[in-house]
Amino acid sequence: METAGVLKKISFKKHNFKGVRTHDPRHNEITLRLLAETVAVFVLLSVSAYHLLKIENFWATVLYCGVLLFQGLWLDRLYIVGHEATHKKLFPNSAFTNDLAGMLMLMPLLVPLRIYRKIHAFHHGFNRKDHHTSVLDVFVTKKPLNIFKKAWFYFLWFAGVFLGGYFIHSIVSIVLFLLTPTALAVKISPAFKGWTIKDKVVSWAQFSLGIGFHYIVFATFGFDAWLAALGLPFLVFAWVWSLLVYIFHYDTTIGPDVRYNARSLKRNPFFAWLFMNFNEHATHHAKPNIPWYELPLKKVDLPEGFQKNQNVETVFQAIKQQLKGPIIIHEHDHQES
Repeated sequence: METAGVLKKISFKKHNFKGVRTHDPRHNEITLRLLAETVAVFVLLSVSAYHLLKIENFWATVLYCGVLLFQGLWLDRLYIVGHEATHKKLFPNSAFTNDLAGMLMLMPLLVPLRIYRKIHAFHHGFNRKDHHTSVLDVFVTKKPLNIFKKAWFYFLWFAGVFLGGYFIHSIVSIVLFLLTPTALAVKISPAFKGWTIKDKVVSWAQFSLGIGFHYIVFATFGFDAWLAALGLPFLVFAWVWSLLVYIFHYDTTIGPDVRYNARSLKRNPFFAWLFMNFNEHATHHAKPNIPWYELPLKKVDLPEGFQKNQNVETVFQAIKQQLKGPIIIHEHDHQES
């Protein structure tokens, strides 16, 4: 997607996350249980994977493959806990405690919380606002479309979704936030607007924390332990994250009512637990300050004009839907090709 000149077309307003809106006095207790569960399962999976890798047995290998897949999914759980931190919803009464908890959860993923919050704020503020901004499944071309360009766009989409490409895209974004001067970066994407030297310094510190965590695991327990706990699961996470990152927005509405350019999925007990009710994604976009555990209770139905977004029900249907490929638009006439 081409983003040059986008800043001239939009009025960028900083999206401030105001923290959790709940009257539940147990909020901190619920958060502590969530963090304890997330860490405990992470450690249990890591230890299990390490020992299974050492067993030269067919069934041990089969079992290890299952554990490895779950490790990748569980790293996505860590990412979603970090998502709660970007919204200042883990510990809303203490910005320091909230951000510290978020950073600790994101260490295995090497994702700086400050950058995550910046990119995610742009996502909420401009989600599918037009064909140029924050719309992964739309490719805009200035030149007439031919079979080669169409094939290239389809390759980019399928590689992005099904081969881990969008995780690579996210890593590139992190590098740009860390290294690129803001004046140059903002020409690449309007998400960089307002990025300061302080933001960059804090992000470097958070990124270094992640590198340090990986190094400590490697230095303390050895390469085999690092590979079992972080190395191989990280690769699976890159695939899982790319596969799932856009299932709540693919082929949904595009327009200025950005809160409703999303969908929710039917509740599945396993995925609702694993991904902290993320299936209630339309509710999250409509009211982003609702904590994860209250999303099912405060469900928001999409307005009538956006009900067409609800054209799949399950996670697997939403993944399969992405096989339809991208939308390709000629910049001058905005006609789908």
